[in-house]
Amino acid sequence: MLDELRLAARRQRGSRDLRALVRGCKQLLSDRGEMGGMPVALEVIERLVDLDEDWLDAFFAYLGEDLNPDPAAVLRAAQAYQQQPDPVLLAALTEAAEPPRQELLRRLNRAAGGTAAVLRLRRALLERLPRHPELAGIEADLLHLLSSWFNPGFLQMKRVDWQSPAQLLEKIIHHEAVHQIDGWDDLRRRLQPDRRLFAFFHPALPDEPLIFVEVALLPEMPDAIGPLIDKRSTPLEPDRFRVAAFYSISNCEPGLRGVSLGNFLIKSVALQLKRELPRLKTFCTLSPIPRLAAWLLSNPDLRALPGLGKGRGDALEAARERLLKRCEGDLSALQAASVHERLDDDDRRALMALGAACLALVSPTPKGDPVARFHLDNGARLERLNLRGNPSPRGLKQSFGLMVNYLYDLDSIEAHHARFRSGEVVRSRAVAALL
Repeated sequence: MLDELRLAARRQRGSRDLRALVRGCKQLLSDRGEMGGMPVALEVIERLVDLDEDWLDAFFAYLGEDLNPDPAAVLRAAQAYQQQPDPVLLAALTEAAEPPRQELLRRLNRAAGGTAAVLRLRRALLERLPRHPELAGIEADLLHLLSSWFNPGFLQMKRVDWQSPAQLLEKIIHHEAVHQIDGWDDLRRRLQPDRRLFAFFHPALPDEPLIFVEVALLPEMPDAIGPLIDKRSTPLEPDRFRVAAFYSISNCEPGLRGVSLGNFLIKSVALQLKRELPRLKTFCTLSPIPRLAAWLLSNPDLRALPGLGKGRGDALEAARERLLKRCEGDLSALQAASVHERLDDDDRRALMALGAACLALVSPTPKGDPVARFHLDNGARLERLNLRGNPSPRGLKQSFGLMVNYLYDLDSIEAHHARFRSGEVVRSRAVAALL
Protein backbone atom coordinates (compact mmCIF):
# COMPACT_ATOMS: atom_id res chain seq x y z
CA MET A 1 0.00 0.00 0.00
CA LEU A 2 2.78 2.39 0.95
CA ASP A 3 4.63 1.65 -2.33
CA GLU A 4 1.46 2.37 -4.30
CA LEU A 5 1.06 5.70 -2.53
CA ARG A 6 4.66 6.61 -3.26
CA LEU A 7 4.23 5.68 -6.90
CA ALA A 8 1.06 7.75 -7.18
CA ALA A 9 2.80 10.72 -5.56
CA ARG A 10 5.72 10.38 -7.97
CA ARG A 11 3.37 10.31 -10.93
CA GLN A 12 1.52 13.35 -9.67
CA ARG A 13 4.77 15.22 -9.14
CA GLY A 14 6.03 14.26 -12.62
CA SER A 15 2.78 15.35 -14.25
CA ARG A 16 2.95 18.67 -12.42
CA ASP A 17 6.58 19.21 -13.46
CA LEU A 18 5.75 18.43 -17.09
CA ARG A 19 2.86 20.91 -17.15
CA ALA A 20 5.09 23.60 -15.68
CA LEU A 21 7.80 22.82 -18.25
CA VAL A 22 5.34 23.08 -21.15
CA ARG A 23 3.95 26.38 -19.79
CA GLY A 24 7.50 27.73 -19.67
CA CYS A 25 8.16 26.64 -23.24
CA LYS A 26 4.99 28.36 -24.45
CA GLN A 27 5.91 31.52 -22.59
CA LEU A 28 9.44 31.42 -24.02
CA LEU A 29 8.01 31.16 -27.55
CA SER A 30 5.62 34.07 -27.02
CA ASP A 31 6.39 37.64 -28.02
CA ARG A 32 6.92 38.42 -24.36
CA GLY A 33 9.39 35.56 -24.11
CA GLU A 34 11.35 36.88 -27.07
CA MET A 35 11.78 40.31 -25.45
CA GLY A 36 12.65 39.26 -21.92
CA GLY A 37 13.05 35.55 -22.13
CA MET A 38 16.32 34.97 -20.28
CA PRO A 39 14.75 34.31 -16.85
CA VAL A 40 12.11 32.15 -18.52
CA ALA A 41 14.77 30.24 -20.46
CA LEU A 42 16.75 29.61 -17.28
CA GLU A 43 13.62 28.30 -15.57
CA VAL A 44 12.82 26.02 -18.53
CA ILE A 45 16.40 24.68 -18.53
CA GLU A 46 16.21 23.95 -14.80
CA ARG A 47 12.88 22.16 -15.18
CA LEU A 48 14.14 20.22 -18.19
CA VAL A 49 17.22 19.03 -16.32
CA ASP A 50 15.14 18.00 -13.29
CA LEU A 51 12.35 16.32 -15.29
CA ASP A 52 11.93 12.69 -14.33
CA GLU A 53 13.19 10.31 -17.03
CA ASP A 54 9.77 8.68 -17.24
CA TRP A 55 8.21 11.99 -18.33
CA LEU A 56 10.68 12.77 -21.10
CA ASP A 57 8.58 10.71 -23.52
CA ALA A 58 5.64 13.01 -22.85
CA PHE A 59 7.83 16.07 -23.38
CA PHE A 60 9.07 14.69 -26.71
CA ALA A 61 5.44 14.11 -27.66
CA TYR A 62 4.77 17.80 -26.94
CA LEU A 63 7.71 18.84 -29.12
CA GLY A 64 6.67 16.51 -31.92
CA GLU A 65 2.93 17.15 -31.94
CA ASP A 66 2.33 20.68 -30.65
CA LEU A 67 5.40 22.38 -32.14
CA ASN A 68 5.07 21.27 -35.74
CA PRO A 69 4.59 23.81 -38.56
CA ASP A 70 1.00 24.79 -39.41
CA PRO A 71 0.22 22.80 -42.61
CA ALA A 72 -2.29 25.40 -43.83
CA ALA A 73 0.20 28.24 -43.38
CA VAL A 74 2.92 26.26 -45.18
CA LEU A 75 0.54 25.53 -48.07
CA ARG A 76 -0.48 29.19 -48.42
CA ALA A 77 3.14 30.31 -48.38
CA ALA A 78 4.13 27.64 -50.91
CA GLN A 79 1.30 28.61 -53.27
CA ALA A 80 2.19 32.28 -52.99
CA TYR A 81 5.83 31.53 -53.83
CA GLN A 82 4.79 29.31 -56.72
CA GLN A 83 2.76 32.16 -58.20
CA GLN A 84 5.44 34.77 -57.59
CA PRO A 85 8.91 33.31 -56.86
CA ASP A 86 10.60 36.32 -55.29
CA PRO A 87 12.99 36.42 -52.27
CA VAL A 88 10.42 37.92 -49.89
CA LEU A 89 7.90 35.14 -50.49
CA LEU A 90 10.67 32.52 -50.29
CA ALA A 91 11.64 33.89 -46.87
CA ALA A 92 7.99 33.71 -45.82
CA LEU A 93 7.79 30.09 -46.97
CA THR A 94 10.98 29.21 -45.09
CA GLU A 95 9.63 30.81 -41.93
CA ALA A 96 6.27 29.02 -42.25
CA ALA A 97 7.93 25.64 -42.86
CA GLU A 98 10.29 25.84 -39.88
CA PRO A 99 8.99 23.93 -36.83
CA PRO A 100 8.48 26.25 -33.82
CA ARG A 101 10.55 23.82 -31.73
CA GLN A 102 13.65 25.03 -33.57
CA GLU A 103 13.06 28.55 -32.27
CA LEU A 104 12.42 27.14 -28.80
CA LEU A 105 15.79 25.37 -28.87
CA ARG A 106 17.52 28.53 -30.11
CA ARG A 107 16.11 30.56 -27.25
CA LEU A 108 17.16 27.90 -24.76
CA ASN A 109 20.66 27.90 -26.24
CA ARG A 110 21.04 31.63 -25.55
CA ALA A 111 20.83 31.12 -21.78
CA ALA A 112 23.57 29.87 -19.48
CA GLY A 113 23.51 26.09 -19.43
CA GLY A 114 21.29 25.98 -22.51
CA THR A 115 23.81 24.31 -24.81
CA ALA A 116 24.46 21.52 -22.30
CA ALA A 117 20.70 21.08 -21.78
CA VAL A 118 20.07 20.72 -25.52
CA LEU A 119 22.87 18.15 -25.76
CA ARG A 120 21.35 16.16 -22.89
CA LEU A 121 18.00 16.34 -24.64
CA ARG A 122 19.48 14.90 -27.84
CA ARG A 123 21.25 12.13 -25.93
CA ALA A 124 17.90 11.11 -24.48
CA LEU A 125 16.25 11.35 -27.91
CA LEU A 126 18.88 9.19 -29.61
CA GLU A 127 18.34 6.48 -27.00
CA ARG A 128 14.60 6.47 -27.81
CA LEU A 129 14.77 6.88 -31.58
CA PRO A 130 15.16 3.17 -32.49
CA ARG A 131 11.94 2.40 -30.58
CA HIS A 132 10.11 5.60 -31.54
CA PRO A 133 10.68 6.45 -35.23
CA GLU A 134 7.98 9.13 -34.94
CA LEU A 135 10.62 11.27 -33.19
CA ALA A 136 12.65 11.54 -36.42
CA GLY A 137 11.42 15.09 -37.06
CA ILE A 138 12.71 16.30 -33.70
CA GLU A 139 16.01 14.51 -34.35
CA ALA A 140 16.34 16.27 -37.72
CA ASP A 141 15.83 19.65 -36.07
CA LEU A 142 18.35 18.92 -33.31
CA LEU A 143 20.97 17.70 -35.76
CA HIS A 144 20.42 20.75 -37.98
CA LEU A 145 20.86 23.18 -35.09
CA LEU A 146 23.78 21.40 -33.43
CA SER A 147 25.63 21.17 -36.76
CA SER A 148 25.45 24.98 -36.91
CA TRP A 149 26.25 25.64 -33.26
CA PHE A 150 29.21 23.24 -33.32
CA ASN A 151 30.60 24.35 -36.66
CA PRO A 152 34.40 23.89 -36.41
CA GLY A 153 34.78 27.62 -37.01
CA PHE A 154 33.27 28.18 -33.56
CA LEU A 155 35.41 25.56 -31.82
CA GLN A 156 38.77 25.91 -30.12
CA MET A 157 41.49 23.34 -30.69
CA LYS A 158 43.75 22.91 -27.67
CA ARG A 159 46.67 20.65 -26.90
CA VAL A 160 46.16 18.59 -23.76
CA ASP A 161 49.37 17.90 -21.83
CA TRP A 162 50.45 16.73 -18.40
CA GLN A 163 50.03 20.28 -17.06
CA SER A 164 46.34 20.38 -18.03
CA PRO A 165 43.81 20.39 -15.16
CA ALA A 166 43.39 17.02 -13.45
CA GLN A 167 39.65 17.10 -14.08
CA LEU A 168 40.27 17.33 -17.83
CA LEU A 169 42.85 14.52 -17.72
CA GLU A 170 40.33 12.31 -15.90
CA LYS A 171 37.83 12.94 -18.70
CA ILE A 172 40.43 11.93 -21.29
CA ILE A 173 40.98 8.63 -19.49
CA HIS A 174 37.24 8.06 -19.24
CA HIS A 175 36.41 8.86 -22.87
CA GLU A 176 39.28 7.07 -24.65
CA ALA A 177 37.31 4.73 -26.92
CA VAL A 178 39.90 2.98 -29.10
CA HIS A 179 42.86 2.00 -26.90
CA GLN A 180 41.98 2.03 -23.21
CA ILE A 181 44.22 4.17 -21.01
CA ASP A 182 45.53 2.05 -18.13
CA GLY A 183 45.73 4.64 -15.39
CA TRP A 184 47.81 7.75 -14.83
CA ASP A 185 51.18 6.26 -15.85
CA ASP A 186 49.73 5.25 -19.19
CA LEU A 187 48.23 8.70 -19.74
CA ARG A 188 51.49 10.40 -18.77
CA ARG A 189 53.37 8.37 -21.41
CA ARG A 190 50.79 9.37 -24.03
CA LEU A 191 51.48 13.02 -23.23
CA GLN A 192 55.28 12.88 -23.50
CA PRO A 193 57.02 15.08 -26.13
CA ASP A 194 56.86 12.35 -28.79
CA ARG A 195 53.12 11.95 -28.22
CA ARG A 196 50.50 14.65 -28.67
CA LEU A 197 46.84 14.89 -27.75
CA PHE A 198 44.57 17.57 -29.18
CA ALA A 199 40.90 18.24 -28.43
CA PHE A 200 38.09 20.47 -29.66
CA PHE A 201 36.25 22.64 -27.11
CA HIS A 202 33.16 24.83 -27.46
CA PRO A 203 33.05 28.28 -25.78
CA ALA A 204 29.78 27.36 -24.05
CA LEU A 205 31.38 24.18 -22.64
CA PRO A 206 34.97 25.27 -21.94
CA ASP A 207 35.79 22.38 -19.61
CA GLU A 208 34.27 19.61 -21.72
CA PRO A 209 36.35 18.04 -24.52
CA LEU A 210 34.06 17.25 -27.44
CA ILE A 211 36.45 15.02 -29.37
CA PHE A 212 40.17 14.32 -29.08
CA VAL A 213 42.86 12.71 -31.21
CA GLU A 214 46.11 11.08 -30.12
CA VAL A 215 49.25 11.37 -32.24
CA ALA A 216 52.60 9.55 -32.15
CA LEU A 217 55.69 11.28 -33.55
CA LEU A 218 57.94 8.63 -35.07
CA PRO A 219 60.85 7.99 -37.46
CA GLU A 220 58.68 5.87 -39.80
CA MET A 221 55.11 4.75 -40.45
CA PRO A 222 54.03 2.32 -37.69
CA ASP A 223 52.79 -1.20 -38.40
CA ALA A 224 51.58 -2.27 -34.94
CA ILE A 225 49.75 -0.56 -32.09
CA GLY A 226 51.63 -2.25 -29.23
CA PRO A 227 54.77 -0.07 -29.32
CA LEU A 228 52.69 3.13 -29.60
CA ILE A 229 50.74 2.51 -26.39
CA ASP A 230 53.51 0.83 -24.37
CA LYS A 231 53.64 2.92 -21.22
CA ARG A 232 57.14 1.61 -20.46
CA SER A 233 58.63 2.77 -23.76
CA THR A 234 61.32 5.45 -23.89
CA PRO A 235 60.37 8.79 -25.51
CA LEU A 236 62.15 9.56 -28.77
CA GLU A 237 64.33 12.60 -29.32
CA PRO A 238 62.72 15.37 -31.44
CA ASP A 239 65.36 15.14 -34.17
CA ARG A 240 63.95 11.68 -35.05
CA PHE A 241 60.44 12.91 -35.73
CA ARG A 242 59.56 12.34 -39.40
CA VAL A 243 56.07 10.84 -39.21
CA ALA A 244 52.94 11.95 -37.36
CA ALA A 245 50.69 8.93 -36.86
CA PHE A 246 47.12 9.41 -35.65
CA TYR A 247 46.36 6.27 -33.67
CA SER A 248 43.18 7.06 -31.74
CA ILE A 249 40.23 9.41 -32.07
CA SER A 250 37.48 9.49 -29.46
CA ASN A 251 34.15 11.29 -29.35
CA CYS A 252 33.26 12.48 -25.86
CA GLU A 253 29.73 13.83 -26.38
CA PRO A 254 27.06 11.33 -27.53
CA GLY A 255 24.69 14.25 -28.09
CA LEU A 256 26.87 15.30 -31.07
CA ARG A 257 26.58 12.01 -32.93
CA GLY A 258 26.39 12.75 -36.65
CA VAL A 259 27.93 16.22 -36.27
CA SER A 260 31.14 16.21 -38.32
CA LEU A 261 34.07 17.11 -36.06
CA GLY A 262 36.74 14.43 -36.42
CA ASN A 263 37.71 15.23 -39.99
CA PHE A 264 38.30 18.90 -39.17
CA LEU A 265 40.25 18.00 -36.02
CA ILE A 266 42.66 15.71 -37.88
CA LYS A 267 43.29 18.29 -40.61
CA SER A 268 43.74 21.09 -38.06
CA VAL A 269 46.21 19.03 -36.03
CA ALA A 270 48.17 18.08 -39.16
CA LEU A 271 48.50 21.73 -40.19
CA GLN A 272 49.58 22.80 -36.69
CA LEU A 273 52.17 20.02 -36.41
CA LYS A 274 53.52 20.86 -39.87
CA ARG A 275 54.05 24.46 -38.76
CA GLU A 276 55.56 23.45 -35.42
CA LEU A 277 57.75 20.60 -36.71
CA PRO A 278 58.88 21.29 -40.29
CA ARG A 279 60.81 18.00 -40.42
CA LEU A 280 57.55 16.05 -40.41
CA LYS A 281 57.04 14.71 -43.91
CA THR A 282 54.35 12.07 -43.46
CA PHE A 283 50.92 12.27 -41.83
CA CYS A 284 49.18 8.94 -41.49
CA THR A 285 47.03 6.81 -39.23
CA LEU A 286 47.33 3.40 -37.64
CA SER A 287 43.69 2.39 -37.67
CA PRO A 288 41.56 -0.60 -36.67
CA ILE A 289 39.24 -2.36 -39.12
CA PRO A 290 36.34 -3.08 -36.76
CA ARG A 291 34.04 -4.69 -39.34
CA LEU A 292 36.53 -6.85 -41.24
CA ALA A 293 35.86 -10.09 -39.35
CA ALA A 294 32.08 -9.61 -39.37
CA TRP A 295 32.16 -8.94 -43.11
CA LEU A 296 34.23 -11.99 -43.99
CA LEU A 297 32.27 -14.25 -41.61
CA SER A 298 29.04 -13.16 -43.32
CA ASN A 299 30.19 -15.18 -46.38
CA PRO A 300 30.04 -12.31 -48.93
CA ASP A 301 29.92 -13.01 -52.67
CA LEU A 302 33.51 -12.05 -53.45
CA ARG A 303 33.08 -12.35 -57.21
CA ALA A 304 30.34 -9.71 -57.11
CA LEU A 305 32.43 -7.03 -55.38
CA PRO A 306 32.39 -3.74 -57.34
CA GLY A 307 35.52 -2.65 -59.15
CA LEU A 308 37.21 -6.06 -59.39
CA GLY A 309 39.53 -6.64 -62.31
CA LYS A 310 39.11 -9.62 -64.63
CA GLY A 311 39.69 -12.89 -62.80
CA ARG A 312 40.29 -11.21 -59.44
CA GLY A 313 37.04 -12.54 -58.00
CA ASP A 314 38.31 -16.08 -58.55
CA ALA A 315 41.58 -15.16 -56.84
CA LEU A 316 39.73 -13.83 -53.80
CA GLU A 317 37.59 -16.96 -53.64
CA ALA A 318 40.76 -19.05 -53.77
CA ALA A 319 42.18 -16.96 -50.90
CA ARG A 320 39.07 -17.61 -48.82
CA GLU A 321 39.15 -21.34 -49.63
CA ARG A 322 42.78 -21.51 -48.57
CA LEU A 323 42.00 -19.94 -45.20
CA LEU A 324 38.94 -22.14 -44.76
CA LYS A 325 41.10 -25.20 -45.27
CA ARG A 326 43.67 -23.90 -42.78
CA CYS A 327 40.84 -23.20 -40.28
CA GLU A 328 39.14 -26.57 -40.84
CA GLY A 329 36.10 -24.94 -42.40
CA ASP A 330 35.51 -22.22 -39.80
CA LEU A 331 37.02 -18.80 -40.48
CA SER A 332 36.15 -17.63 -36.96
CA ALA A 333 39.18 -19.67 -35.88
CA LEU A 334 41.22 -16.71 -37.15
CA GLN A 335 40.01 -14.86 -34.07
CA ALA A 336 42.33 -17.04 -31.97
CA ALA A 337 46.01 -16.12 -31.62
CA SER A 338 47.12 -19.76 -31.78
CA VAL A 339 45.81 -20.13 -35.34
CA HIS A 340 47.90 -17.22 -36.58
CA GLU A 341 51.04 -18.94 -35.36
CA ARG A 342 50.34 -21.76 -37.82
CA LEU A 343 49.77 -19.57 -40.88
CA ASP A 344 52.37 -19.81 -43.65
CA ASP A 345 53.32 -17.03 -46.08
CA ASP A 346 50.60 -17.96 -48.58
CA ASP A 347 47.98 -17.99 -45.80
CA ARG A 348 49.07 -14.55 -44.68
CA ARG A 349 48.92 -13.20 -48.21
CA ALA A 350 45.42 -14.64 -48.57
CA LEU A 351 44.31 -12.86 -45.40
CA MET A 352 45.88 -9.61 -46.57
CA ALA A 353 44.12 -9.90 -49.96
CA LEU A 354 40.74 -10.33 -48.30
CA GLY A 355 41.44 -7.40 -45.99
CA ALA A 356 42.40 -5.26 -48.98
CA ALA A 357 39.18 -6.26 -50.76
CA CYS A 358 37.11 -5.22 -47.75
CA LEU A 359 38.79 -1.82 -47.54
CA ALA A 360 39.28 -1.00 -51.22
CA LEU A 361 36.05 -2.38 -52.68
CA VAL A 362 33.43 -2.39 -49.92
CA SER A 363 34.30 0.93 -48.23
CA PRO A 364 32.37 3.14 -50.71
CA THR A 365 29.19 1.17 -50.01
CA PRO A 366 26.90 1.55 -46.98
CA LYS A 367 28.24 -1.80 -45.69
CA GLY A 368 31.78 -0.46 -45.58
CA ASP A 369 33.90 -0.39 -42.46
CA PRO A 370 33.03 2.84 -40.56
CA VAL A 371 36.64 3.74 -39.74
CA ALA A 372 37.64 3.24 -43.36
CA ARG A 373 34.72 5.33 -44.58
CA PHE A 374 35.66 8.11 -42.15
CA HIS A 375 39.29 8.40 -43.26
CA LEU A 376 38.68 7.81 -46.97
CA ASP A 377 35.85 10.32 -47.07
CA ASN A 378 38.19 12.67 -45.23
CA GLY A 379 40.58 12.52 -48.20
CA ALA A 380 43.09 9.94 -46.98
CA ARG A 381 44.70 7.28 -49.17
CA LEU A 382 44.54 3.57 -48.37
CA GLU A 383 48.26 3.03 -47.87
CA ARG A 384 49.20 -0.28 -46.20
CA LEU A 385 47.75 -3.28 -44.40
CA ASN A 386 49.60 -4.66 -41.38
CA LEU A 387 49.41 -8.28 -40.26
CA ARG A 388 49.34 -8.69 -36.47
CA GLY A 389 48.95 -4.95 -36.12
CA ASN A 390 46.73 -5.57 -33.11
CA PRO A 391 47.03 -9.14 -31.75
CA SER A 392 44.98 -8.29 -28.65
CA PRO A 393 41.75 -10.26 -28.05
CA ARG A 394 39.74 -7.27 -29.28
CA GLY A 395 41.91 -6.82 -32.37
CA LEU A 396 41.64 -10.50 -33.26
CA LYS A 397 37.90 -10.54 -32.77
CA GLN A 398 37.27 -7.45 -34.90
CA SER A 399 39.81 -7.83 -37.70
CA PHE A 400 41.84 -11.05 -37.21
CA GLY A 401 44.60 -8.78 -35.89
CA LEU A 402 44.96 -6.65 -39.04
CA MET A 403 45.39 -2.90 -38.88
CA VAL A 404 45.72 -0.36 -41.67
CA ASN A 405 47.61 2.83 -42.43
CA TYR A 406 45.77 5.69 -44.14
CA LEU A 407 48.01 8.38 -45.59
CA TYR A 408 47.03 12.05 -45.37
CA ASP A 409 48.73 13.90 -48.24
CA LEU A 410 47.71 17.46 -47.36
CA ASP A 411 47.99 18.55 -51.01
CA SER A 412 45.70 15.78 -52.29
CA ILE A 413 42.99 15.56 -49.64
CA GLU A 414 40.28 17.29 -51.63
CA ALA A 415 40.94 15.27 -54.78
CA HIS A 416 40.91 11.99 -52.84
CA HIS A 417 37.70 13.00 -51.08
CA ALA A 418 36.01 13.71 -54.41
CA ARG A 419 37.08 10.35 -55.83
CA PHE A 420 35.77 8.50 -52.79
CA ARG A 421 32.43 10.28 -53.11
CA SER A 422 32.28 9.01 -56.69
CA GLY A 423 32.84 5.44 -55.49
CA GLU A 424 36.61 5.06 -55.88
CA VAL A 425 39.08 4.30 -53.11
CA VAL A 426 42.48 5.85 -53.79
CA ARG A 427 45.06 3.22 -52.83
CA SER A 428 48.79 2.71 -52.91
CA ARG A 429 50.54 0.32 -55.28
CA ALA A 430 51.20 -2.03 -52.37
CA VAL A 431 47.48 -2.34 -51.66
CA ALA A 432 46.58 -2.57 -55.35
CA ALA A 433 49.04 -5.47 -55.70
CA LEU A 434 47.01 -7.46 -53.18
CA LEU A 435 43.90 -7.33 -55.34
